[in-house]
Amino acid sequence: MNALNLAVADGMTIAKRNALKIRRAPDLLGGVVMLPIVFVLLFTYVFGSMISLPGMSYGEYLLPGIFVLTIVTSAQITGYTLTQDLQRGIFDRFRTLPMSPSAVLTGQTIADVIMNLTSMVAMAVVGLLVGWRINSSPPQAALGFLMLLLFSYAFSWVTATVALALRTPEVFNNVATILSFPMVFLSNAFVDSARLPGPLKPIAEWNPVSTLVQAARELFGNTSPALPTPAAWPLQHAVPVSLAWSVVLLAVFVPLATRLYKRAVSR
Repeated sequence: MNALNLAVADGMTIAKRNALKIRRAPDLLGGVVMLPIVFVLLFTYVFGSMISLPGMSYGEYLLPGIFVLTIVTSAQITGYTLTQDLQRGIFDRFRTLPMSPSAVLTGQTIADVIMNLTSMVAMAVVGLLVGWRINSSPPQAALGFLMLLLFSYAFSWVTATVALALRTPEVFNNVATILSFPMVFLSNAFVDSARLPGPLKPIAEWNPVSTLVQAARELFGNTSPALPTPAAWPLQHAVPVSLAWSVVLLAVFVPLATRLYKRAVSR
């Protein structure tokens, strides 16, 4: 129990350190907050005027997808920060301290959840201003936001693993962009995945991003009986499958990232 308490305390200390870094680098937080807001305004007022959905506005359909887009892109900050600390020798300083080996990764991922929460609050406010509404009960809406934050925490461990494997910020940025953007755009975040052609349709329907977007739409009440019912099994059980995805990602990538971190600091 003492080891667990030490790991938690060390993790919170690192989280506080990374949160202070965000406050002292407002351009970093500004990018995370402003990019989703630009997407909201762009898709709502430019593409929204050309996309019609039966029984609901495109803005209501869009916002859950923008939430998930923010989670996936913001998770790259975890990996980028880790590669920077690795190049600057910060890990070598941590190695000399009597701290838990997992504290650096835990603190970084917790700090990124705080950043994601700030970004989602800003997006929700802008969404309400442009016509987005939550049409479900308060407990369902709260579960929707908690589910998004849980997935963001889990996905941060994925990017941490990739970063520790690649070890340089430039390479990590290139690889993360190549991997993350197809995940978002080859999904139901912006259009109905059932309307995609050929082999793209099953890929999008079984994409965990699509499942998370569908779950957020259901919990926020941003659906319409006039829309076609999803045919893919993950989309028919979107909420439990999304929660299961978060658990699986944590179970796989927390120990993997910790192992790669130990290897990195032992060199």
